[in-house]
Amino acid sequence: MGSRGVANMVLSRASRMRAKLQSALEASVLEIEDVSHQHAGHAAVRESGGAGETHFNLKIVSPKFDGQSLVKRHRMVYDALADELQSGLHALSIVAKTPTEAEAAAGARK
Repeated sequence: MGSRGVANMVLSRASRMRAKLQSALEASVLEIEDVSHQHAGHAAVRESGGAGETHFNLKIVSPKFDGQSLVKRHRMVYDALADELQSGLHALSIVAKTPTEAEAAAGARK
């Protein structure tokens, strides 16, 4: 059986999330960590057939968050990932900052 090429490859949920978030929110920082293994006994993981990719930590920095409340930022992320949330993504832990907030936090750590 020969290679079907990149177009037919099944992308991981993290890869799909990355593409959707980058497109919708023009992130300058985008870190996605699959922590599904930490929730192996939870119903959502069992219902996924043990396939995982149900729980993620997300750190995103976007200029589109400027002037938005934390709740609005989270809604923007959820809106961008609506298809994933309908198809097995169960939980997100979100850190959403503006570039200015991210720079200030980095400066405070120095």
